[in-house]
Amino acid sequence: MSVMALDVGTKRIGVAIADPSGTFALPVGTVERSTLNADLERLAEYLGSYAVTDLVIGDPVALSGERGIAAQKMDAFIDQLARIYAGRIHRIDERMTTAQATKTLIAADVSRKKRRGVVDKMAAALILETFLSRRRNEAR
Repeated sequence: MSVMALDVGTKRIGVAIADPSGTFALPVGTVERSTLNADLERLAEYLGSYAVTDLVIGDPVALSGERGIAAQKMDAFIDQLARIYAGRIHRIDERMTTAQATKTLIAADVSRKKRRGVVDKMAAALILETFLSRRRNEAR
């Protein structure tokens, strides 16, 4: 069983994978957005190479808790993702994950240029960590 998370942005999609025991998340890559079909093709490569059984997607719920335009765009993206992925898709509230990842990188003194390349996959890892933690708590 392999669990992968995506932090879907307008310019990039961050990708993270859980370790085999499902204990922690590893940031593994970033997909530079181009066309929907090209994005799905790159994601299909990740999904296949990691034999993903569960996919966790950051859900951009507004700070008020409402589902705004960004959440509606995510719904449409997930509908398209279902064309290439037949496994389970879980949504996790992603509020503040990119900001949290950016703060962590700034604290680690990572340059702005380098942050751009890693912030999305780190945000995906934070989304995945949240999912794995909730799953562990539910199992207790």
